[in-house]
Amino acid sequence: MHTSLTEEIFSHPLTYERLDTYTRRLAEAYPFLRVSTLAYSLCGKRIPYLMVGEGHRTILYVGAHHSMEWLTSCVLLAFCNELCRELSAPEPNQSNLRGRFRFVIIPELNPDGVELVLRGVQEGHVLAGRQIRMNRESPDFSHWQANARGVDLNHNYSVGFYEYQKIQAKLGITSGAPSLYAGEYPESEPEVAALAGLVRLLRPAMILTLHTQGEEIYFDSPHATPSMHKMAEAFAHHTGYCLETATGTAAYGGLTEWAVRCGIPCFTFECGKGKNPLPQKDGPTIYETVRSALFAAPELSLL
Repeated sequence: MHTSLTEEIFSHPLTYERLDTYTRRLAEAYPFLRVSTLAYSLCGKRIPYLMVGEGHRTILYVGAHHSMEWLTSCVLLAFCNELCRELSAPEPNQSNLRGRFRFVIIPELNPDGVELVLRGVQEGHVLAGRQIRMNRESPDFSHWQANARGVDLNHNYSVGFYEYQKIQAKLGITSGAPSLYAGEYPESEPEVAALAGLVRLLRPAMILTLHTQGEEIYFDSPHATPSMHKMAEAFAHHTGYCLETATGTAAYGGLTEWAVRCGIPCFTFECGKGKNPLPQKDGPTIYETVRSALFAAPELSLL
């Protein structure tokens, strides 16, 4: 059942209904897995988070800040499935892992945006006309990155937010758009506000946030501690990805930069290579490439 579930996750576009179905099936298969609601999106969609383990050190995994990067949600669901299978094994080291760490997985932070990418505008929705206008009158939302009202969630965190507003003004972005619009103020979006609140509450020992593409790992090198540099090097070894520091628009308002300034090791995995949106068939290969890094995160958080 477990292998077939992973294969199923990668074989279909991850609609909101499938996301809900898979999280429920995981909870049924593994009674020790707790499925809770992080928040509700702008359009009222439940944003699930999955938690396993009783330890005091939390490892947080986040997928799909950007909606056309929904393959990262599939990767984290597959990881959760395999992680739970490993943790349910009778070996003493597995029960010890559950006792030492708490794994929190948010497969899809931006369900409204993913639905736009996969299904287009919902006819009759209150935001439908505005979304079409933001998308330059095009019905094709396959390259949409933002949430339902055109805010790029990975520019909506507080670090560098106001500096970035000056940059987006020079780019001619003054309101909602398919990408790069940071919002009216930091944490203006319910998705980001809820995640930032969870980070403040849990104070994770490490955060991994998955994006596509480039086969790179970003870790805010100028502000990283020596131990964070060691962690980054270990992740590069596990994945074969190159280490990079975000530049240009990518250097402002993101989760990784915000978390690191809060003293929390955080790493952005730019999974896969090609042109976004990556084809669905790349999903299993991406997972095989990053899985050992995802599993290594707890022990690396101790560096």
